[in-house]
Amino acid sequence: MKVWQLAIELAVDAYKATGEFPGSELYGLTSQMRRAAGSIAANIAEGHGRETTAHFIQFLRFSQGSLKEFETHLIIASKVGFLPDSRFQELADQSENIGKMLRALIRSLQDKL
Repeated sequence: MKVWQLAIELAVDAYKATGEFPGSELYGLTSQMRRAAGSIAANIAEGHGRETTAHFIQFLRFSQGSLKEFETHLIIASKVGFLPDSRFQELADQSENIGKMLRALIRSLQDKL
């Protein structure tokens, strides 16, 4: 599933980007961004493994929530100077693309109910 693959890429990129954050943020913003980014793909996978379309949609919505959480942490990291503008924009663009794909997938699945 393409959206899952892109979510994995975002999580990997988030790990790389947060690896450059100050060590004092290891249990703060670094941990929160990594957890939120990983949860996007994990919820897609968990939902896909569920028995019903309705459950899959529910987990896709959880994934959307994790995506919004990641985006919020991303903005904070940028505003406090942990991310250069170019890196922020790259991650923000990835997030936006995943969000569009999640919304389209949810709509598509809802049409099948």
